[in-house]
This record gives sequence, C-alpha cells and structure tokens, in this order.
Amino acid sequence: MFGTSIHWTTFFYLLIDTVLLIFAIFHSSRSQYNNLNRYLILAGLFVLYNLSGGFLPFDSFPGRFILQYIITYGVALTMGIYLFHYIYREYDIQLLTVHLTISNISIYATLCFFGLYLLPYYFTNSIDIARVCFTVPVSLICLYFLWEFYKRISKPKNPNKFVLRRNKLSLLSVSCMALLPILTVIGDYQWLTFTIVNTSFYAITAIEIDRYHYFLEHKKKMSALLNYYKTARDKEITPKFFDRGLTGREIEIALSVLDKRSYKEIGEEYFIAEKTASKHASNFFKKMGVKNRREFLERFGEKKK
Repeated sequence: MFGTSIHWTTFFYLLIDTVLLIFAIFHSSRSQYNNLNRYLILAGLFVLYNLSGGFLPFDSFPGRFILQYIITYGVALTMGIYLFHYIYREYDIQLLTVHLTISNISIYATLCFFGLYLLPYYFTNSIDIARVCFTVPVSLICLYFLWEFYKRISKPKNPNKFVLRRNKLSLLSVSCMALLPILTVIGDYQWLTFTIVNTSFYAITAIEIDRYHYFLEHKKKMSALLNYYKTARDKEITPKFFDRGLTGREIEIALSVLDKRSYKEIGEEYFIAEKTASKHASNFFKKMGVKNRREFLERFGEKKK
C-alpha cells in the first residue's frame, strides 16, 4: 500500500490503535478520577510499532539500509519491554524471579540487539543471519518469562471474577508479545505478526474496559469520594489528588477498603502481597487528604441510616 511494504492488515491495526489512543486521551482529559498515563504511553508505542514495522523498510529512506531495521527493532523492543512493565505496575505482578525484573529484561534485550544483531550483520552483511542470531536467544528469554508469568498467576488464593478475567487477559497479552521474536524469525508475514502482536494490546484494552465497568458498578460506594472531587474541583487550590488522579489499582483498593476488608483479604482478592495493598491504601489516603484508614472510612464510607 502507498508504494511501501505495509500490508492492509497492518494499516487497519494502525487505524484502530490510533482511534483507541485518541479516545483514551479524550477520556483521560474528562475523567473525574482515573489516571491513564501508562495506557496512553502503551497505546502510543503500538501506534509507532505499526508505523515503523509497516512502512519500513523502503528504498527511498535516507541513510543506510540497516538504519531502518534499527528503528523497527528498537521500537518493537521498547514496546515489548514497556508492555511487561505495564503489567508489572498496573496489576502488581510480583517479581517473577530476580532475573526477570524490568531493568534486567531491558539489559538482556539491549545486549542481544547490539551483540547478536548488529555485530552479525556487520560481519556478514546479511539481514537474515542477523535476524536468526538475534531472535533465537530472545525467543528463549520470552518463553521463559511467559512460563514464570503463567506459574505466578495461575493459582490465585481468593480472587473474584473480575481478577480471574484480568489474569486470563494478562496471560493472553504476555503470550502474544512473547511470540514476537518467534514470528520475526519465521519471516516477514505482516498479516500474521501484526495480528498477534496487536492482540496483545487489545487484551490490555479489554482489561481497562472491564476495569472501567467494574468502577461504574461500584460507583455508589464511591459517591462521597466523587462528591468531594466535584466540590474541590471548583476551588482555587485543589488537592494533589486532582493533579495526578488515582491510579486504577488505587481505586480498586479504595473500593475494597470501603467494603471494610482487611489488607490481608484485599491482597488475597487481588492476588497481591498484603504490604502492597497497604502501600496503595497509604497513597490514596494522602491524595484524599486523610491520615489513615479510619479517617478515610469516616469521610468517604457509606453513612449508616
């Protein structure tokens, strides 16, 4: 299409991702409480991935031919690493192993790219040889990450249906992203590669839509909190809460606190550590201008009739 290598399926996904990004920007600007900054970054990276991977390479591009592959591989690596970071941070996935921290994954990917892609290309001047040397070890790392991720989320202690749906969609997202190196070594089949990779983003989008509906279902519990927002929004000096908003996880924990569940119960429900639940609670206590759990419940909990 357009005199470039882009396939119509890739262009289709590019349009969908762009629409999702624009909608997320619009929703974020109008949201009363939720902070979508991480999702906006993720959506932007997928748009860049579809652009660079779809349109590149082409002959009239300025500079050396290898530069186009450096751009496409760089965007793909950044996107994949950020998706793992997104799942770690948004859904409080505890570290799988000490070797699979986001910083370590970033280091592995960077070393593999320079040592197993650029160097083989420099000595052989062959894109195909460089691709194989790079993608095979990266594929093994991704499959190992996928296996550890599956083991971590496959046996939740006491989850609700909302968390079970999230776990399944998170596993789908990670699985699709982990297949990217394997799809790359198979060959340049845009219709296959971009379908699977974009499914990873759509799984995350489904999680966020499901989370939004979950919030709407429990909006009554947050009525006092939202009324506080509407009142303070018109004041000249607004609290820190309105500068950054509550994160999705903080809202989830806030709902559980409003249900008067202990941090241990919250941790079991959301498949996170008790201290992690307590940390999130401390964060939204500060944003809402209260000192502790008791004061939060007194101010924002449902009043007894």
